[in-house]
Amino acid sequence: MDKFYHSVHLEQELCKGCINCIKRCPTEAIRVRGGKAQINSKFCIDCGECIRVCPHHAKQATYDSLDVIKKYEYTVALPAPALYSQFNNLDDVNIVLNALLMMGFDDVFEVSAAAELVSEATREYISSHEEDLPLISTACPSVVRLIRVRFPNLISHMLPLNPPVEVAACLAVERAVKKTGLAREKIGICFISPCPSKVTYSKAPLGTEKSQIDHVLAIKDVYPHLLHYMKAVGDEPADIGMSGKIGISWGRSGGEAGGLFTESYLAADGIENVIRVLEDLEDQKFTNLQFVELNACNGGCVGGVLTVENPYVAEVKLKRLRKYMPVARSHMEEEEAEGFINWTESVEFEPVFNLGQTMMESFFRLNQVERLCKKLPGLDCGSCGAPTCKALAEDIVRGNAREEDCVYYLRESLHKLSQEVSALADDMAAGEKGGQETLRLLKEYIHKISEDMSRLDKDKKGEAAGEGRE
Repeated sequence: MDKFYHSVHLEQELCKGCINCIKRCPTEAIRVRGGKAQINSKFCIDCGECIRVCPHHAKQATYDSLDVIKKYEYTVALPAPALYSQFNNLDDVNIVLNALLMMGFDDVFEVSAAAELVSEATREYISSHEEDLPLISTACPSVVRLIRVRFPNLISHMLPLNPPVEVAACLAVERAVKKTGLAREKIGICFISPCPSKVTYSKAPLGTEKSQIDHVLAIKDVYPHLLHYMKAVGDEPADIGMSGKIGISWGRSGGEAGGLFTESYLAADGIENVIRVLEDLEDQKFTNLQFVELNACNGGCVGGVLTVENPYVAEVKLKRLRKYMPVARSHMEEEEAEGFINWTESVEFEPVFNLGQTMMESFFRLNQVERLCKKLPGLDCGSCGAPTCKALAEDIVRGNAREEDCVYYLRESLHKLSQEVSALADDMAAGEKGGQETLRLLKEYIHKISEDMSRLDKDKKGEAAGEGRE
């Protein structure tokens, strides 16, 4: 299984080589080279921020089409809590659940129901593992991947429980096998997701060897179809809902922490805010915290790039929907979910950001980076194709870029060369001794200038060709 599988990819023909994505990528995983963006798979955490900010729609999420429903004899839909927040004036989740059945699914298992089980397991884990506090939520795959590659000291603080979507998938499989008697391969488990990171999780999960999720559908694809079937459900839909306030609240920021019945928690959303919180956690700036909930998307899962509604409007809709719900409807003793809750594999640190293979090599290269940063202008303009001057310096040290990629540095170099050429020409005109040697140096300078200018011209033509293709 590819540990660096990604659900975010680049559509080359749509990319115009602008720098919107490189300036917003939280892990500096994107570079612009030859007029096109490039994504470093080792750095990318599939947060979807590049999809959100790309004005040309060149960044896309990989997910399955609705046709996968027809591949199996029996299909189960796993609707995310964020799905309910996409509809206006929805006051009963059963309308959505029954519409999914009419749409072609044979059964529905709410992820919010599994979320209530995870909340219960989290409360028990916190009370019995005080030495590991504060515990960090592992519900958001992008956050788990970020900690794995950038915050090794926090790995021991990650809550070693499967996310609700995985628990829901396991329980759905178990229920479907008992109900139908079919073999596992004839049952399709389809998660309706608000974000691409869940796609990555289904293909390359962390904390478990293999996910029980067979396919991931996008909320934005399912949404228009559901609207039609929801109108046909009627005013009194069958009561098939399995979750209450706690489970539904997981769709927004603070909802997971709210289900722990404690005030000793911190909830942050938005990947940039998440990184700041993780940095402060690593520096031990927080005290007396039991739990830290982190969501890569603004507003929580309702802010995923595969949704259709404004995340803050969606959050209001979730609050309204949960108003008359019971606190919780799913419980561990009823679902017999203990075997599906805990991680079965540990998460290991992946030092992808290290500059060298050994500590000594990393220190040596870090010194090189610092020296290069002093030579570069420090403008962080992005014209070189890297998000910052420091990122360019690291690329140079890794052998992936050159100093001349900085247009300001190149301009200064050409200016110095032109001055030296002028001085050499003056010396030759004055008839000083060593004319042959001066002529040789002059030719070398001219050749170097020609090479630099040719490279610049080639880059410009590449960018123009990319725009021409558009």
